[in-house]
Amino acid sequence: MEFLKALWAYLLVSAPYLMVGLTLAGVFHEFVPMEKVKKWLGGKSLFSVVRAAIIGIPLPLCSCSVIPAAVEIKKSGANNGATSAFLIATPESGIDSISLTYALIDLPMAIIRPVAAFFSAFFAGVLQLIFNNEDQVIEEEVKSCCSKNKPKPEPVAEEKSCCASKKSEIKKESRMLKAINYGFGSLINDIAKWLTIGILAGALIDFLVPADFFLGLSQNAGRFLILLIGIPLYICATASTPIAVSLMLKGLSPGSALVLLLVGPATNISNIAVLQKYIGKKGVIINMFSIGFVALVFSYITDWLYGSFITLKLNETLAHHEHGGQWWEIVSAIILIILLLKGLYIEEVKLRLNNKEPQASGSKSCH
Repeated sequence: MEFLKALWAYLLVSAPYLMVGLTLAGVFHEFVPMEKVKKWLGGKSLFSVVRAAIIGIPLPLCSCSVIPAAVEIKKSGANNGATSAFLIATPESGIDSISLTYALIDLPMAIIRPVAAFFSAFFAGVLQLIFNNEDQVIEEEVKSCCSKNKPKPEPVAEEKSCCASKKSEIKKESRMLKAINYGFGSLINDIAKWLTIGILAGALIDFLVPADFFLGLSQNAGRFLILLIGIPLYICATASTPIAVSLMLKGLSPGSALVLLLVGPATNISNIAVLQKYIGKKGVIINMFSIGFVALVFSYITDWLYGSFITLKLNETLAHHEHGGQWWEIVSAIILIILLLKGLYIEEVKLRLNNKEPQASGSKSCH
């Protein structure tokens, strides 16, 4: 029963902000298409690294779906620095995960997280320009586990007709609908598995782990332990948030929690193997070092800020397992449950049923 109360508390707090985050992510995806992003990030200058880090922060792509997008950017002429900056900033942060960070933790952490993601991406990009600026051979087809998430080409413009103006007006009006369909369709489907795992894991940690578990560890021990766990772990930025806040409720420092929020989404074993084909082994090492180093630096800064200037006040609903909730929180939680079940069915159940059919050799599934 206590586990279910903790789970419901996470849903009540998370759902309204996730609704907002998914909507904004859809709008960003629709009105800032990948074709424009590729053009902005092309070139060999340091400014392309800065642009890549800035653009990657709000983009709603996880560390799986960002690879095909980054390879397309690389093929469009981006250097290793810009490619790496995009690869790091994008999965570490996103509009949806920032809104959830504000909901579950507080406003300062919702600001610190994207700022740290920017510096992590920028630092890696600069090191790539200095030590690994050789161009890698890019194959014409992206053969990654997540090739299904490869950005779709822009549709070919239709020929003009007497009704062209009316069609143009209808197309403009439907862009918002497309944004909603992306946020509450493709995006939530892609993250449904890991977001469900994250919420369940957060509630489970809240239920099983003793309240003072991390108080027996020093802050240094806590942050390095999280770093070692987070590097091989795969969990998207949104899903890592409930896990981080659950650990904070058990005594983990805000800085150590930030390490998980940065490292978990940006690194995992399978993607490291794929990336070395495009930025080389040296490039992968540089990225891994940059992510870990900046995460540790910002963890110390974050703990200093919270210790000296900021009072940490985690959401009372999570701390005390309040299960009432306002009507709009309850409605949002129910909608979120429906969306997660829909995403799990489409991306897991239906996909696995389809995979039982004969497939061409060499094909891989993201799951």
